[in-house]
Amino acid sequence: MRWLLVFLLACLLFNGLQGVMRRIGLGKLPGDFSFRLRGREVFIPLTSSLVLTILGGLIGLLI
Repeated sequence: MRWLLVFLLACLLFNGLQGVMRRIGLGKLPGDFSFRLRGREVFIPLTSSLVLTILGGLIGLLI
């Protein structure tokens, strides 16, 4: 159940940072879904989340 809460919070965070992520190329990877739902754009960054998790893990190992 905890992983579901973490995934939901990550999606909310990524929705807020969507403009910044697209400028650096993380919002356009295959596996990142973006669609309109009732007039709002919803962004589900599956691949970008995976890339950032791996990057964070590697940084954690180096420190």
